[in-house]
Amino acid sequence: MADYSVDIEGRRVRLTHLDRIVYPATGTTKAHVVDYYRRVAPAILAHLRDRPVTRIRFPGGAAGEPFFEKNLPAGAPAWLRRVRLPASPGAERESASLQYPLLDDLAGLVWAANQNALELHTPQWRVDADGRPLEPDRLVVDLDPGEPAGLAECAHVATLVAERLAADGLTCVPVTSGGSGLHLYAPLDAGADSQTVRSYAHAIAEELARAHPRLIVSVMRKELRRGRVLLDWSQNHPAKTTITPYSLRGRESPTVAAPRRWEEIRSDLAQLTLDQVAERYERDGDPADAVT
Repeated sequence: MADYSVDIEGRRVRLTHLDRIVYPATGTTKAHVVDYYRRVAPAILAHLRDRPVTRIRFPGGAAGEPFFEKNLPAGAPAWLRRVRLPASPGAERESASLQYPLLDDLAGLVWAANQNALELHTPQWRVDADGRPLEPDRLVVDLDPGEPAGLAECAHVATLVAERLAADGLTCVPVTSGGSGLHLYAPLDAGADSQTVRSYAHAIAEELARAHPRLIVSVMRKELRRGRVLLDWSQNHPAKTTITPYSLRGRESPTVAAPRRWEEIRSDLAQLTLDQVAERYERDGDPADAVT
């Protein structure tokens, strides 16, 4: 399939090697990936809006060697919105800086897909119109199971976390990660700084680990995780990122970080692929619109 440029909402975007297979296990091509992002664009762009994007690129496809990319590469289109930030957001006396893309339109999303940036990761905060970081607008808890625990155990723990957050007036949205676990996002009112949010998430994780010691662990040590679910509260640090809802994952099959409805969170929960997610979004809308 020949390389060519297309006009997307007044932006010229170069598309290359669209017939190249990105997911060998399913025969999914780059054209299929680009089309997926086009189909879910309104939803994923709402989650990406004003958040600096760290990309995990897979130049050889999902079975190849990936690399993280924070800095905007040379040759990125001039129209692509960008923001310059310290190399370690939130760190003191940081002199180095990086230029991150802000993917806030369909053209930018397609550009990233053409770069084989299968995974799009963002922090829990946004930037203002002048590119200055704001306080976090969401809290995240990453539920990471230790074998032989899996999604069934994550589903159980997710309900416990949701009930505990609800006691403090927070409503959270579940997102199957596209990997082994599940993320919970709770929208926050403006005002709380990152340290406050991180300390609160840590306290909740420790409280639930004490109440359910055979099911939940709040300490990162891998030897403590076997058969239990880690409540990873650390993703609320300003320098940390999580996979953006609706982003693909660079796994064997084209799974997606898929927002779910609470009635789906049950013992037979499964990760979803790009076609399943696109069809669900086109039919039902975004279950995670509360955290956009």
